[in-house]
Amino acid sequence: MAKKEIIFVVDPMCSWCWGFLPVLEALRKGYKEKFDFSLVLGGLRTKGQMAWDEEARSYLKGHWAQVSQRTGQRFSNALLEKESFEYDTYPACKAVISVRECFGMQEAFMYLHILQEAFYMQAKDITSEEVLTQLLSSLKLDRRTFETFYKSDRAELLMQHDFAKARSMGANAFPSVVIIDEDGHMVCQKGYRSMEEMKKLLNIKEENA
Repeated sequence: MAKKEIIFVVDPMCSWCWGFLPVLEALRKGYKEKFDFSLVLGGLRTKGQMAWDEEARSYLKGHWAQVSQRTGQRFSNALLEKESFEYDTYPACKAVISVRECFGMQEAFMYLHILQEAFYMQAKDITSEEVLTQLLSSLKLDRRTFETFYKSDRAELLMQHDFAKARSMGANAFPSVVIIDEDGHMVCQKGYRSMEEMKKLLNIKEENA
């Protein structure tokens, strides 16, 4: 019997995506027999889009507090104390795509979560290729394979393909959840959803309810 497909459209440096992480993980672990899960990268912010000044840092601090209050996810504000930072989400997006293509979808999900935690809890600069490569270590993935692919034209091409696919599905806000049923019909839900909201959306009924 064909499964419904659930596509998560996210960006590693999107705070609402970090807030959505516990829901995403609960769905993947609890309902893998019912759904096929995959990952598409969105491309939240390009180099130069956000000036790293007091106004920007104040905005992020307030925004992160709002996400934390709604989702329960914790944030460190250590990043906001840095005098300079280029809020460019492309390197991290390309890194997740590189892991997905080289090592598989499951590894891509795990690596995404490592990047999110490193950024939001440890204030690591995941715009740095060196940091992105170092963070592979806990997954025991081959660094050379990753580095070769990450620097390739194909990685860039696939990244742009992901961004275009997200737009074509109507997923222009992150996170978005795209649901494709057994007949190929597609529904795109934009923005954060709680676990209860996702269960209702996916028509998940608990056996012992």
